[in-house]
Amino acid sequence: MVCLFTIAYPIHRLTAQTTPAPSVAAVELPDAPGFQSSSSFADPAPLGTASLSGIVVDTTGAAVAGARITLAAAGFPARTTVADISGAFIFRDLPAGSFQLTILPTASMGSFAAPAIHLLSNEQRQLPNIVLSIASTSSNVEVTASQSQVAAAQLHEELHQRALGVFPNFYSSYIWNAAPLSSKQKYILALRSTTDPVNFLATGIIAGVEQAKNIYPGYGQGAQGYAKRYGAAYADDFDARMIGSAVLPSLLHQDPRYFYKGSGTVRSRILYAIKSAVITRGDNGQLQPNYSYVLGSFASGAIANAYYPAASRGAGLTIGNGFLNIAGHAADDLVREFVLRRLTPGVPADETGQP
Repeated sequence: MVCLFTIAYPIHRLTAQTTPAPSVAAVELPDAPGFQSSSSFADPAPLGTASLSGIVVDTTGAAVAGARITLAAAGFPARTTVADISGAFIFRDLPAGSFQLTILPTASMGSFAAPAIHLLSNEQRQLPNIVLSIASTSSNVEVTASQSQVAAAQLHEELHQRALGVFPNFYSSYIWNAAPLSSKQKYILALRSTTDPVNFLATGIIAGVEQAKNIYPGYGQGAQGYAKRYGAAYADDFDARMIGSAVLPSLLHQDPRYFYKGSGTVRSRILYAIKSAVITRGDNGQLQPNYSYVLGSFASGAIANAYYPAASRGAGLTIGNGFLNIAGHAADDLVREFVLRRLTPGVPADETGQP
């Protein structure tokens, strides 16, 4: 959510001299390909491993060649480049950090200012197409990213959040007023969570503990018993996540993420985290009963009757799994509120939750 582009730069023309040829050191040579002469490069920029690229288009989808794009960050000398004939641009050798990308207005096109862009080491970021509108003849027009573009950028950051750099922390939003997710983005978040390698490992541990304690004895022991417990544990998580965090939130227009509070008394934060299991934010920004997760938990509990041992099936399994999922969700939110942020590298210092 990277194409390589060739960025054209002016070529200095060497003219013949009637005077004796200067020494090699005195000859002004053309700029190397991929390097732009600009006053913004007066101070050497710190080199890194990340890159940032994109394409600039107008409202008809046509490329905006020659657009001047500037990338800046605190403690980082600003870089400026020019979009090529296809509207493409790229910044290479960037360090990890938070960057601001802007496009200067021209006589025919408006300006653009993107939300903060947070790059990780080795990340090769391809931005969504940047759309510039036609500038007014009587006033300057400033064009900002659409809500969909902002949500896509914020989701991209969330999908890179890992506690200790390992454990997924995808459902924590440290931006209090984050843009609402589209239905497609809710499904992406749920699928990424359920198919993460760490999730498969955690499911294996749960199945192992259940086998060691002979929970659900109808599954038996040995490799076959372990495989059945593993399948059941994974199905429980997958069903609850997809129904409660993707299907129902899309239908009911609710946000499945946890919005980090980070301020107030410890007691108020504890109550906020626990209530978040049954109270959520709608796509309209208003607080609502968390119908999505509550109904999803009991629905997944009902589905579990299709694959649990006959002796363990019934209303008890549905109700027990439902309440267990809700209680686990509340516990997860407490960890998100008090533990995960400090263990998650790359979260910008200005993303501190509730203002």
